[in-house]
Amino acid sequence: MSTATYTVQGMTCDHCVQAVRSEIEKIDGVTGVAVDLDSGSVAIESAAPVDDAAVRAAVDEAGYELAS
Repeated sequence: MSTATYTVQGMTCDHCVQAVRSEIEKIDGVTGVAVDLDSGSVAIESAAPVDDAAVRAAVDEAGYELAS
């Protein structure tokens, strides 16, 4: 089991949280996603480490941006 935490910029409401969670859940191997709106943090649990580019693409698809 692997856990990674990212910071997403631009989320302002529960709809934002749901959009980000939904896109990240589509990544192969992801078993759980926890999004904290207040801090912008996204914790991803997966069977194996998830590729950062896949996470970035999922967040972009949801309409937001990963903090660098």
